[in-house]
Formats: sequence, structure tokens, C-alpha cells
Amino acid sequence: MHVSLGTRPRWLASPWWRGLAAALAGALPVLVFPAPSWWWSAYAVLVPWLLLVRTAPTVRRAAADGWLGGTGFMLAVHHWLLPSLHVFILVLALLLGALWAPWGILVRALLGGAPGTGRCAAALVLVPSGWLMVELVRSWEYLGGPWGLLGASQWQLPPALRLASLGGVWLVSLLIVAVNTALAELARPAAWRPAVTGLLVCALAATAAWWWAPVPRPAGTVRIAVVQPGVIDAPAARLARSEALVRSLAGRGVRLVVWGESSVVQDPADHPALAARLTALTRRTGADLLVNADARRRGRPGIEKSAVLIGPHGPTGDRYAKMRLVPFGEYIPARSLLGWATRVGKAAPANGIRGTHQVVMTIPSAGGLRIGPLVCFESAFPDMSRHLARDGAQVLVAQTATSTFQDSWAPAQHASLAALRAAENWRPMVHATLTGISAVYGPRGEPVGERLGTDRSAAAVYDLPLAEGTSPYTRWGDWALYGAIGALVLSGAYAGVRALRRRPGRGPR
Repeated sequence: MHVSLGTRPRWLASPWWRGLAAALAGALPVLVFPAPSWWWSAYAVLVPWLLLVRTAPTVRRAAADGWLGGTGFMLAVHHWLLPSLHVFILVLALLLGALWAPWGILVRALLGGAPGTGRCAAALVLVPSGWLMVELVRSWEYLGGPWGLLGASQWQLPPALRLASLGGVWLVSLLIVAVNTALAELARPAAWRPAVTGLLVCALAATAAWWWAPVPRPAGTVRIAVVQPGVIDAPAARLARSEALVRSLAGRGVRLVVWGESSVVQDPADHPALAARLTALTRRTGADLLVNADARRRGRPGIEKSAVLIGPHGPTGDRYAKMRLVPFGEYIPARSLLGWATRVGKAAPANGIRGTHQVVMTIPSAGGLRIGPLVCFESAFPDMSRHLARDGAQVLVAQTATSTFQDSWAPAQHASLAALRAAENWRPMVHATLTGISAVYGPRGEPVGERLGTDRSAAAVYDLPLAEGTSPYTRWGDWALYGAIGALVLSGAYAGVRALRRRPGRGPR
């Protein structure tokens, strides 16, 4: 189908100007995430992109608008990787941006031309569902993981966090894209009825979730501490600073002290002198100590990152090795093909060692408190936190280090993810870093105590609220994703049946 350009601006006929407009429109959503945190704009930020794709004169042009917009989005939301990956970030953005090409075709099919009421109503379901499929595919760890999911931008909004407890970050993304789609439809007077109806449904759904969704039951508190040594490059000096901060916690009733990722560069289980130093800290404070070790294994290249629990008698044996590694930062996918990335940026010279399973640890000094550790960007994966909650973790703990991107938006974006994971699973979450931003959130995703910014070197104590109960998301999982898949499959089947009926010679005999 050819869609006439009509009275649209003439510059839209130029593929170069149109491509630039698509890339800029796709990049706009970066403003909804930290550091700008213009979360309120999320509900309209996709409208320029939708309006542009809708005017695509051909299917191929709609795919190009989706692809270039997706490229702009991936570049913007990962711009802080530029110092590490250099020109390779453009290659990755172009590859991942192609995921939005089918979404562009879908948008044109539903919103292009002069859509009737039925097509506009279908768009309110199918356009958000198509967007969710893009988020799902790019969330695969080998494609970079779920960084910059649209729903994650609402981490500080209590009604959105309540929605997340029902259907995870996916449900929040669906709602946001549905609102954007309805606003884009308002540009056509003939579509105002389904558009207004869609906006009312979204508003009512959010209101219903706020008033009637279940909430966690309070279950007391536990006193924990986060140690953030700050920007100290020398491992020995960093360890000494961390020890000094822990000693300052003596007598304050702390039951667990959490250090950030790569807080020690040897495995305490293999180095008795280091284990003795750490054990002395637990005896002085009366609190168990969760450190994070970068360690090499004999006969194997690369580093294994492990959360290691230290008690008053030394390493307890509880440990968790990071399972999902950062692409290019900790390993190179298809190294035989993409190994050249090490020559243009700071890509991993050797692939790291992966852990094999998640672990729930018991903290004796905290009355048997059960914690679920995560390392680095594993806190971005909804399924990992949900798995730990289902396995009985009472507290989620993320140990991370973003010092490479200290002056970028990355630390704030990373810290914000803990609020979502806490709300999704009704489990408080501790986000501990080496250099900031460290933050703690309660079981509804609410902030607890002070945030340690990137300019701080400190030990902070938190009375962490615990909760009982199982959230709907923890119990039912990714039902919002399955619903989106089902909607797309049904619509595809319906379109296929209609196409067959329209073929010449296929009528009733």
C-alpha cells in the first residue's frame, strides 16, 4: 500500500532528512532515565517517532524509520559506553536498532493512511505489544541485556511500582507505550474516540492497581551497612580504606556489611592472610561481611567474580559466582568474529568465567536472614531477582562497580533498577558499589536512608524494612509478556485468514 505524503512537510520526502529525524526521535526517550529523570515525559516521548513512522510512504521506509529510530535510542541510552567501545558502539547500535524495523512496519500498518475505529483500537494493543517484543529480544544477555527498558524510567513513581508488583517492568512498559499510541492517534480527528477510550482505560488500570493491588506485610527490620570506599585505584589502598570504614561500624548493631563488586582481588578461600583480615572485621563489628572477589582459577583464563560471605570463623562457604557477564566488558560474544573490538576499545582481553546457578545465603548474625546476591548488571534482569525471591531470599543484594563510567549517567541509572526489583518482588534491595551510587530500597521500592553519591567515601547504616508475602509478579511471572505475544499471534492469524479469503478463486464452492 502506498501512503500519500499529502500536506506533510516536503523535507519528509528526503531519505536523509527523514533518517535524521527518525534517529533523533528514537533518541528522545533517553531523557526519561537518570540522570535527567524526566519520568513524566515517558508518556508522550514516543509520539514524534510514532507520527513519523505513520507517514512512511512504503513498508520499506517504515522499516527504515524503525531501524534508524532504534539505532538512535540504543546510541543515546548507552552513550556512556563510548569511551570504552569507541566506534564499535555505533556498530552495536546499528545491529540492535534493526530490532525496531518490524515494529516500524507494524506502526505503519495500524496507524498509517486513514485508519478506522477498529484499526485504531487494535493499535492500542498491538503497538505496545510489538514494542515489548523488542524489549524482550534485546534483553537476552548475549545481546546486551535489559538496560533502558522503558518501564524502568518510572522507578520513583509509586503507582508504577505498584504496577510492577503485578506484572513486572514489562507491564509498566506496556502502559507507557499504550498511552503514547493513544496520544499519537489524537492527531487524527477521526480516531479521537478509541484514543480517548484507550487513555481512560490506562488511567483506570493504573488507579485500580494503586487502590486494590495487594501490598507486602511488614515483617520487622534488620540493620545492615554499605561500605563505599570511593575512587581508589590501588587494590591494597582500597582494601585498607574499606577496613577502616568497617571498623567505624563497631557497636552500632549492624548485622550485615555489604561491599561492592571487585572489592577484593583475591579469593579469601585461597588466601588465608586475606581471610584472617576480613574475619577480624566481622568479630569486631559482630556482623557478617559480604565481599566480592575477582579471582583467577588455575588453568583457566579470565576472572570469576564471586560474592563471598565471611563470618566470625572465616569464609562460611556460601558464595555466588556471577552468571551473566557484561558483553564486551567481561567477554566478547563470538570472539572469533568480533575479537577486533579489543583493538578499537577497552573490550575484554579474555572471556570471564561464568557461574552455574543462583544462591541464597543465610546470615547467622542476623537471625538466619536469607539474602539473594547479584553481581553488577544482573540487577537489570527481572527473572534473576524473581528467582531469588521464589527461592526464599528475604533481601536482594546487588554488588556493583561503575567506576569506569563515574562521571556519566550510568551510576544513577544502575542504582534506580534496585527500586524496580524490590517493588516487583516485595523484597528490599541493597545496591552496594565501590564508587557510587549506592542506594537501598524497601519492599515497595521506596528509598530507605541516604544515597551515597559518586563523590562519597563512607559507610552508611540502614534499618532495612523486611516484608512477608509473595507478590503477584513473583508468583505469576511474565504474564504481561505472554499476553503481548498472544495478542500478536492472534492478530497475525486473523490477518492471514483475511488474506486467504480475499485471494481470487478461494471463495465458497
